Amino acid sequence: MANANYKLDDHTIGQIAKCVQIAILTGTDVVDHLRQLQLTVDSEHNVITCSKEYIDVFDQNIQKMLNEAAEK
Repeated sequence: MANANYKLDDHTIGQIAKCVQIAILTGTDVVDHLRQLQLTVDSEHNVITCSKEYIDVFDQNIQKMLNEAAEK
């Protein structure tokens, strides 16, 4: 079985950028954010994408942080 080469899709690259931004804004370690990434292989397009479940949780956490910031 031959090894396939995969690239990160644009949404995954964007999500990595968001992880870096959140780490900067919150003063947390970017490595911790990147460790939480859940990735899925889309072998039809030879790309790696973020899982829907991960994106849902990430977006919920961002919304929670925004709500907490607005309350302060």
